[in-house]
Amino acid sequence: MDLKDLENRFNYHAPKTELNQTERYEMMRKVLLDTAHYVVDQTPESMEQSLAVTKLEEAMYWANSAIARNE
Repeated sequence: MDLKDLENRFNYHAPKTELNQTERYEMMRKVLLDTAHYVVDQTPESMEQSLAVTKLEEAMYWANSAIARNE
């Protein structure tokens, strides 16, 4: 693995205000939270529901990481 890539993965990435990153992080969280509410409202409580919500949480993390790490 490239050492520069490894360092990028583990470094803190302060939000870049000129790119509106903070607002985009918040919108990503809102959209995925709304989706998680929909999943919980429309499916029976179960392992599958829990996994679906976990995957949405992972999607939020990775989407926000893509913004933070690559801009």
